[in-house]
Amino acid sequence: MAEVTATLSIGQVAERTGLSVHALRFYEQQGVFVSPVRRGPGGRRSYTEDDVDWLGVCIILRASGMPLPALRRYADLVREGAGNEEERLELLREHHGQVTTQLGRLTQCLDLITFKVGVYEDLLEQDRRAAGPGRRRPSGGGDVPASRPGTSA
Repeated sequence: MAEVTATLSIGQVAERTGLSVHALRFYEQQGVFVSPVRRGPGGRRSYTEDDVDWLGVCIILRASGMPLPALRRYADLVREGAGNEEERLELLREHHGQVTTQLGRLTQCLDLITFKVGVYEDLLEQDRRAAGPGRRRPSGGGDVPASRPGTSA
């Protein structure tokens, strides 16, 4: 007896992947799917679990900054099948390098932000101590200065 493959509607796939229906149609038009999206009765799109799994890969690659043309090229290579693994590897290595560089930049950004949070927390703690127990800060000019003598903004 033939195995029956469960299919999913475009709405179900959108819900499962977090992509909009519009994004799913766009990915189909751009040739990002490895297998053609099947159509059910009345021409409605019909997706498989393999389609959802592939979309998971696409979502991660896009979230990591892979440009659509590179994602399309990767899908083309996968669609072609065995024999082009070196090209797939090269494409993924190149993207790996870009993501590694991006992580380095983001780490620098996070370090600066963490430092600045500490500076402002220290400033506010000093203001609380200077105000003393039961004393309120003077009203007006509620902004904390961007910098104080001896600190940088």
